[in-house]
Amino acid sequence: MNVIPTSLEGVVIVEPDVFEDKRGFFMETYHQQRYHKAGISRVFVQDNMSFSVKGTLRGLHFQITQPQAKLVQVISGEIFDVAVDIRPDSATFGRWVGVYLSSDTRRQLFIPEGFAHGFCVISETALFMYKCSDFYAKDDESGILWSDPAIGIQWPIENPMVSDKDARLPHLSEIRAFRQEVTS
Repeated sequence: MNVIPTSLEGVVIVEPDVFEDKRGFFMETYHQQRYHKAGISRVFVQDNMSFSVKGTLRGLHFQITQPQAKLVQVISGEIFDVAVDIRPDSATFGRWVGVYLSSDTRRQLFIPEGFAHGFCVISETALFMYKCSDFYAKDDESGILWSDPAIGIQWPIENPMVSDKDARLPHLSEIRAFRQEVTS
């Protein structure tokens, strides 16, 4: 397994070992001891899956008082996956990193607590799975507008399909003050 740091501390790309032959391939998508040794020491309590069509954009999501670390991967298709630093006292607050994940590369992305997360689908369809370090809490969910110019994410698609809820998310400037209050 190979772990590649990104420009945001704690956000890492994971390249699992893949064993291929003429029959296909085998890989461990998660092995607690190996991931802990590589610095990913969260206990994951929930697995989620989503299926989306080309042009779909989901995010940028996070939980306020029950933050979730996530280990994400694509089972089928290709996405552009994004993490945005929303830790109020971080030197990289508001910065983002984007990584292409696909069923061909089999890469994973680990996103620690304190980051908003989103992705867009580049292939015709994508089946996306992720592990979470805390349970989903509907009353604790929040997000940032995917097109916030203060963040400036360079999404690889134009005019994405977003949910009504995601289209109404606040800007980063609106959540910064709120997050500072919550973490004080």
